[in-house]
Amino acid sequence: MTREEFEIIVQEGILAIPKGFLKKLDNVGIVIEDEPTRAQLSKMKVHPRWTLFGLYEGIPRTGRTTSYSGVLPDKITIFQKSIERNARSVDEIKEIVKNTVWHEIAHHFGMDEERIRKAEIHRKKKKQSFML
Repeated sequence: MTREEFEIIVQEGILAIPKGFLKKLDNVGIVIEDEPTRAQLSKMKVHPRWTLFGLYEGIPRTGRTTSYSGVLPDKITIFQKSIERNARSVDEIKEIVKNTVWHEIAHHFGMDEERIRKAEIHRKKKKQSFML
């Protein structure tokens, strides 16, 4: 898949986020890289057998104080090759990207891994009941 094709899928993943949350995104950029660096994997303590699809780096909204100004934007990185290697189809790439974008934006809003995992389970149950 070309970078341009993948960028379109990431844009679709961003647009799948509820508008109320998108309006509240503040000082954050979303970029695409092929793979996480060794430093990123080490920093996140990623087990050698695990794959990192995305990464949020920055100061979550809940951690910002009145002195929050003049800082570089937060960064959400989506790792194209990591996702492609783990997907079996374009539809699966789209689903992984959508879930990864949602996951990393949740970090921007201050959610930790445990809370995000619980929310993801709730989202999946809600989606399944909607499809029935």
